[in-house]
Amino acid sequence: MVRVDDWAWSTTNWLRRAWACSSSGTAATADASASPPPTAMSTGKTERAAGAGAGAGAGAGASAGAGAGAGASAGAGVGAGAGEGEGGGILFEGVGFRYPGKEAWALRGIDLAIPTGESVALVGENGAGKTTLVKLLTRLYEPTEGRILLDGRDLRDIEVGELRRRFGVLFQDFNQYQLRVRENVGFGSIEHVDDGARVQRAVERGGAGEVVAAMTAGLETPLGRWFQDGTELSGGQWQKIALARAFMREESDILVLDEPTAALDAEAEHAVFERFRELSHGRTTIVISHRFPTVRMAKKIVVIDHGTIVEQGTHDELVALDGKYARMFALQAEGYR
Repeated sequence: MVRVDDWAWSTTNWLRRAWACSSSGTAATADASASPPPTAMSTGKTERAAGAGAGAGAGAGASAGAGAGAGASAGAGVGAGAGEGEGGGILFEGVGFRYPGKEAWALRGIDLAIPTGESVALVGENGAGKTTLVKLLTRLYEPTEGRILLDGRDLRDIEVGELRRRFGVLFQDFNQYQLRVRENVGFGSIEHVDDGARVQRAVERGGAGEVVAAMTAGLETPLGRWFQDGTELSGGQWQKIALARAFMREESDILVLDEPTAALDAEAEHAVFERFRELSHGRTTIVISHRFPTVRMAKKIVVIDHGTIVEQGTHDELVALDGKYARMFALQAEGYR
């Protein structure tokens, strides 16, 4: 029978080799390019060992006063002016994306500025293009047209390892690794997986402290049912572990959370976002959420519909606009009455 320690060692070393190959921009060796041990259960389609968040994962962005069409100009199709934000922050210029073999555009005509240190919430119906936009930003996808700048540099001109070290990411289809807590969290920054203090800090920041404290073996507890004495978690507990994984990247200055609290109850969600606000001070944050109490915490809200930006501004500005955001907000508020 394979022991969890051996499995963890094998998987961790494979991920380290894959990360090294990706960061250096060189082709993987035959050993490093081999298929990884099958440690990730079926939920993690977008996670990559060498990808954004290094297994971390999946809006909150430009402030209302920092350009990008904020304020009273929150009407349909508002975007960043050409060249605005080139000195710092994130800038989408005429970005469009089509999936291979598809005629329809997933995103088209995206112009958006997110100044450094600001927060933005991305909202819209399922399939509107919110997650696609984030995957373009983290270079999991490449734009079909247009360009994306980070601090004035085209993403395509930035070395992949350098770029991805700047991101802490949690995608909604996060992985559930059949490994110990240490690896499940530590894979967020593979080079620090053996740093117990760092892993523990990430656990606390992700709201998983109580979950791990209740386990007899703590960080060394196997998760899932593949191994003897493995501990299976609830959906909300797995999500806290995945959120902790995103917080492993302590040096990252851009945090991206894609529906990070979908499996949490209201009280746990509030605690997560209060902690997130504290930890994101001075960082650029982008959050995708369908929950308007979460969305309202952003300084700026961007509404995406059928692959285009149709509105952007503060919560109060968009409600006063009485457009798509106002209708979505009213529908959700009605459900609580």
